[in-house]
This record gives sequence, C-alpha cells and structure tokens, in this order.
Amino acid sequence: MTNADDRDAAELEAQRARLHGQLASVGDFRRGSLVSTYRRCGKSYCACADPDHPGHGPINLLTKSVSGKTVTRAVPDGPALTKVQQEVAHYKQFKAVIDQIVEVNEQICDARPVSALAGTAPEAESKKRGSSHGSRRTSPPR
Repeated sequence: MTNADDRDAAELEAQRARLHGQLASVGDFRRGSLVSTYRRCGKSYCACADPDHPGHGPINLLTKSVSGKTVTRAVPDGPALTKVQQEVAHYKQFKAVIDQIVEVNEQICDARPVSALAGTAPEAESKKRGSSHGSRRTSPPR
C-alpha cells in the first residue's frame, strides 16, 4: 500500500469509529411502523354505520414482522404513543447508521492489501474433526 492508501484506510477507520459512537448514542429503539387509523365496529345501530362517519378512532397501531408474520399491537394515546414514536424514530436512525457502517467497512476491506495467506484455510480449521475414539466394534475380537 502507498502512503495515500494508508491515509485513506486510516480516515476510513476513523470514520467507522465515529459511526460506532453514533450507534452507541441512538438510545432505546424498536422496529416497526406506527399508523393511526379509524375503524367501523360493525354494529348496525352505531353512529359509525353511517357512510359519512369516519369510524371509531384514531386507533394507533404498531406493526412489525416477526418470523414472516405481521404482528400488530394497539398503542394508547398520550405518553405511551409519544414513547413508541420516539423508539420507532430511533430504529430508523439505527438502521441508517448500520448501513453507513457496512458501506465504510466494505471500503476498508477493499483498501486492505491481499495477504499471501488469504486464499488458504488455517491448518487447525482444515484438519478433520471427529471423535478421538476409533469406531466401536460390534462384537468382541477373537
């Protein structure tokens, strides 16, 4: 590597360290989306049955995907809603910083020289692993 490459790598590593600091300061976060919606209850005698009525609400819903399924949770108005809004916003900050860290890390990987051992597996990992005992006999020796 040339001095310019050394300087670039050092700048990238410093940038990565700053991003790690930002990551540590994100605060509490949760993934998901927060929406407010109005719903009709379905009772024919309720005011929401009128087509001009917006429905009951607003109902604040936090949705997220868990193991491929959408999970929804109602969030009450007031301090609880403010708290969840902040946590969802912090998650967006977290994701943005993570994306930046990955990008800088890829640049650092590209800037590092290829070592002579990069294409070979370490000896300890390449040895066959298994039981220290031989295979067991099914019948006693004669």
